[in-house]
Amino acid sequence: MGVGHYENFPVASVLCPPRLRAPIQAIYTFARTADDIADEGDAPAERRLAELARYRDALIAAAAPQPNPAPAPHWPAVFGPLATALRLHGLAPSLLHALLDAFEQDVRNPPYPDRASLLDYCQRSANPVGRLLLQLYGIGDAAALRQADAVCSALQLINFWQDLSVDLPRGRSYVPQSDARRHGVLLREGNAMADTPAARALVRELVHWAGSLMADGAALPQRIPGRAGWELRLVVHGGWRILEKIARMNYASMAERPRLRATDVPLLLSRCVGYSSAWFSTARLP
Repeated sequence: MGVGHYENFPVASVLCPPRLRAPIQAIYTFARTADDIADEGDAPAERRLAELARYRDALIAAAAPQPNPAPAPHWPAVFGPLATALRLHGLAPSLLHALLDAFEQDVRNPPYPDRASLLDYCQRSANPVGRLLLQLYGIGDAAALRQADAVCSALQLINFWQDLSVDLPRGRSYVPQSDARRHGVLLREGNAMADTPAARALVRELVHWAGSLMADGAALPQRIPGRAGWELRLVVHGGWRILEKIARMNYASMAERPRLRATDVPLLLSRCVGYSSAWFSTARLP
């Protein structure tokens, strides 16, 4: 999954309402630490899964109706603040457990036979973060949940297509196998993808898929009050800008990783000032 994914979400920044900085930071620290357990270093998969199981036990203890007042013996900096956030804001522990399910899946590094299986992964790896943020803002209607899921899944997919040049050589592929077969693209040993016209056509289709998901949820930032709504506008447009950069590379992100730069800031700010969800339905990627 990569920690870069979690940096797509509002994380106690200057735009975040002060009263929500602590719980948002607690959620971020929880996810970032679990991601490190799952993906950093060279420990074997069995050891990573055992460590994630201990991490889950600490979550269960932190979410208990009457948690132990003593900090968790392991990861106290994670579960002390998280227990407070759970208690004060009524956050759903099931969403945090879903994140751990996704981290365990990353350790196992399964293939993804089709888009449905990849979206199922996003439902646990990305969507819980959006739903936790909505809980902090007291927003829980069905339309907002659908929009949050669409935005979070889109951001996760954008992160995948941005990181192809990093993930594939490491033996980690999120490319749906059915899409690869349809384009006649074969992942070589180690999952490296040759830069061919067929591979670029495959990436183009995947980029457009992510863009359509983003458009489906683009109305959400207008539902979020105050400064956090502005931050979400930046997050959404930042994700879209990555799609534009992949398109400008002629969809060769299997060869080079595109990234946002300081020179992109004026454009992003201008788009946020004139933010309209309808813009995403009319914006075109080549």
